[in-house]
Amino acid sequence: MDAVNRDIIGHLLKDGRATYQEIGSQVGLSAPAVKRRVDQMIARKEIAGFTALIDPASLGWDTEAYVEIYYQGNVSTARLKKDLEAIPEVVGVWTVSGDADALVHVMASSMAEVEQTGERMRMSANVDRTRSVIVMSRIFERPRS
Repeated sequence: MDAVNRDIIGHLLKDGRATYQEIGSQVGLSAPAVKRRVDQMIARKEIAGFTALIDPASLGWDTEAYVEIYYQGNVSTARLKKDLEAIPEVVGVWTVSGDADALVHVMASSMAEVEQTGERMRMSANVDRTRSVIVMSRIFERPRS
């Protein structure tokens, strides 16, 4: 990926609704040239998609936790996805180094819902245990680049 494409992506990360004309004026290209580059990056899967960032509180998600999940024996990423994807309060899952098999990001409306989500995670046949950390407050988040 060249520097111009990285610059285009940087502008899309700041404002995903920016027009190709607005981006082009910042990176020194015409709107059609920016569109061609964006289309090519989509085709090469360098841009995986576009999404809206929603304030979790607007969905009633006032409680947030990160849960380490520990399986008995080895667990595949396919199994992690199958076990956790169906739980709506699970908004992200990552494999990690260390003792845990994965780190699970949970957004919920209450502590009771976080607890219920943890119980649902532990219902999988091979889950040994979980360990949760509750988020007290969000300070800031950087857009992924």
